[in-house]
Amino acid sequence: MVVTTLFPSDYQVHLFHEGTLYESYKLLGSHIIEVNNEKWTKFSVWAPNALAVRVVGDFNNWNGKGYSLHKINKQGIWTISLNENLEGSLYKYEIITESEEILLKADPYAFYSELRPNTASVVYSLDGFQWEDSRWMNYKGKRNILADPVSIYEVHLGSWKKKEDGSLLSYRELAVELIPYVLELGFTHIELLPIIEHPLDISWGYQGTGYFSPTSRYGTPHEFMYFINECHKNGLGVILDWVPGHFCKDAHGLYQFDGSYLYDYHHENDRENRVWGTANFNLSRHEVQSFLISSALFWIRYYHIDGFRLDAVSNLIYWPNRQGKVENSDGAAFLKKLNTVVFQYDPTVLMIAEDSTDWPNVTAPVHYNGLGFNYKWNMGWMNDVLSYMETPSEYRWKVHEKMTFSLLYAFNENFVLPFSHDEVVHGKKSLLDKMPGDYWQKFAQLRLLLGYMIGHPGKKLLFMGFELGHFSEWKDKEQLDWHLLDYDMHRKMYAYVKELLRLYKRSKPLYELDHLHDGFEWIDVNNREQSIFSFVRKSSKENDLLVFVCNFTPAVYHDYRIGVPLKGAYREILNSDQDSFGGSGVINKKVLQANEEAFHGKPYSIKLSIPPFGISVLRLVKQRKERKGDDKEKVHSYAIGRRKRK
Repeated sequence: MVVTTLFPSDYQVHLFHEGTLYESYKLLGSHIIEVNNEKWTKFSVWAPNALAVRVVGDFNNWNGKGYSLHKINKQGIWTISLNENLEGSLYKYEIITESEEILLKADPYAFYSELRPNTASVVYSLDGFQWEDSRWMNYKGKRNILADPVSIYEVHLGSWKKKEDGSLLSYRELAVELIPYVLELGFTHIELLPIIEHPLDISWGYQGTGYFSPTSRYGTPHEFMYFINECHKNGLGVILDWVPGHFCKDAHGLYQFDGSYLYDYHHENDRENRVWGTANFNLSRHEVQSFLISSALFWIRYYHIDGFRLDAVSNLIYWPNRQGKVENSDGAAFLKKLNTVVFQYDPTVLMIAEDSTDWPNVTAPVHYNGLGFNYKWNMGWMNDVLSYMETPSEYRWKVHEKMTFSLLYAFNENFVLPFSHDEVVHGKKSLLDKMPGDYWQKFAQLRLLLGYMIGHPGKKLLFMGFELGHFSEWKDKEQLDWHLLDYDMHRKMYAYVKELLRLYKRSKPLYELDHLHDGFEWIDVNNREQSIFSFVRKSSKENDLLVFVCNFTPAVYHDYRIGVPLKGAYREILNSDQDSFGGSGVINKKVLQANEEAFHGKPYSIKLSIPPFGISVLRLVKQRKERKGDDKEKVHSYAIGRRKRK
């Protein structure tokens, strides 16, 4: 085999070390290249503190003699080119450290990885996949995501569903089963727990090694492209959980990559993430910035990813292991740089921060001194609402403010309301089992909770399994309890979720002004004694509004009066207490006519029946005039925004 060195351009190398080479996966990693009409394989790696680097693999019996990489600059880029097409070959870098220790490392820039528990990288060409999602990409470019419905189904691919023998579904099999399921429920997006290559299943992908490598657990990179392509063809966006904060310390990974702390901080207190047993990325290092930002753009460019949920943002903006909140200016600067570059490349991408701190302007543009995200998880809302729901109903009057506090800051950021995997694991119980009371009351309160979530300003995210009415918390080694759909109450919960998401997607008041005060108005926020909340959601169109009435106790009320902002008739378009959803049937069948009796500070009011542990959604019925052939006007009533079922 002929061995030679093909040097990268000085400009590429300069940008990489400057922290601005956003296609650094082209400079580094393994690549099939053409030399004099022949296919060669080029390997390049950054290891500035290594004494020597050799490439070893199944093509040379894992013996690096004669396969030494050449160090092309003092900053530590090594490269070698072999006159053979090694597509599909396994390989690692054999790194000799300054202490003459020999390390075997997977390629940080590998496009594909050996199936765990094995840890080698795989030479893989991303060329050749035929994308068929141009309609989706064009549609996405014309959207205003802030004013559109966004409902996200969060999925762990390894435990959503398994084969009969317990093995994992492939990316192609998931395309056949998962996509139609999510479409039937009515979600707009799928969010995947991290699919970057990772050694241990139990890390769920949050402790990774391959930031350019979709995990081989479910198939090849081209098969992952197929999955995303099918999502897009069916109108589903795809969001990836992405972890730029920390990485696992497995021997073949990024940790002490060349014998030194290269990707991680030099000082132990900054480097060690003691909660997760991982190492924190050194976000001040320019080459690490090139690595991470290149990873984000890589998934957008080669996999057509629609967005990222950045995990543990607080771990980036504050120093770990320090007393109190000490700002990490390098971490904040990195996030601003990342978001600026991503939006310059593709302004349609969703950049979502999972941040539980009170850091200001997380979703403000960088040029307005924000971090530059376009969405942030509303962790405060999630914690308060679940705490309220877990309180027995007879004591909820004591924690009334937990349901009202979020509206004091709901429009300070662009929020996603999350009930994520973190809330239904490690002894926290499932959403259904968090609800107090007997069997019927648990289901009623979960329906109420989900209805309240749909009505509250903010985009929506729910973790898989909630729609089945899971009693058990998430078991990451097992599939969802699909047998629950054999039982009446669980089937009715599934039906309720479908109807709730259908209402959400067809009702502009529930999403169009999510980020503005104009889209929300309390009717009665002070009914502590009865634990009944009522509010209005509005769109930009005059008279297009929905009224929500939420009863968080088992009491039933008839002829209950609430104020409404507009005169006219109101029709109940959703009631969580319908028999078809598992309720007791306290519903409002007739149109409710508002009279001119002022109430709750509103000029008009209506009377309705209030179901136990229930939510009622009312839509204003508008009057319209149509001319008949004899020029006489005839008045018809119709519910604004109503559509016939297909």
